[in-house]
Amino acid sequence: MIAAPVENFLLWAFEFFGTRAYAAPEIVFWEWFGSHEASLFALDSENDPVFCALAEALEAVHVDLCFELGTVAADGSREFVISAGGNSQAFPAVERLFRMAPELPRWRWVKFRPRRLPLHTIEFGGKSVHIDEVHYALVRDAQRAGVILFLEHYNSAEKGVFQQIARLLLDEALGEYAVAKQLGFVELQSRASRYFPHASPLCELSSEFDAFFSGAQC
Repeated sequence: MIAAPVENFLLWAFEFFGTRAYAAPEIVFWEWFGSHEASLFALDSENDPVFCALAEALEAVHVDLCFELGTVAADGSREFVISAGGNSQAFPAVERLFRMAPELPRWRWVKFRPRRLPLHTIEFGGKSVHIDEVHYALVRDAQRAGVILFLEHYNSAEKGVFQQIARLLLDEALGEYAVAKQLGFVELQSRASRYFPHASPLCELSSEFDAFFSGAQC
């Protein structure tokens, strides 16, 4: 076997890979997504190997990025949500990846977890919290809006679990971006609180929240 000169090998390597080795991670991700588009569109289980592959490909762009896949809509499209997992420091990474998304006929790209209406029952940590059991009070917190959530079975001994439930509830009611950028303090209380008589059903939070930031009186 005849060894090729180093210069020739380097030239061959550059011609073979081109500038691919220097491609932005966002470009690499979308190329991967496009090449696996059929498998991703058909994905319906977290146990599918392509689910883990998608999570790994997204993490290669930014360690805090995650995703949600919607069900196939009536028009035959499927929603792909790019999320920062509520970490506002990773929001620029979401913006960049969204901005560089290709046009794929069967896909709709969404940046940040959107509001989900109607709201759904939340199951977490062995607990099930029905939306009808959740009420709130909105108050000013400097330039943000603070919220008190009243939960049917809230108790301080399980505060950590209820805090996670509260985050999921607020993400659904307001969306990821608003929770990170516009929401101030979040306080949890039971329905036995003396403030509960002034509370409103959680389904009304989004409209009051929007009115708050449009300058209307809460």
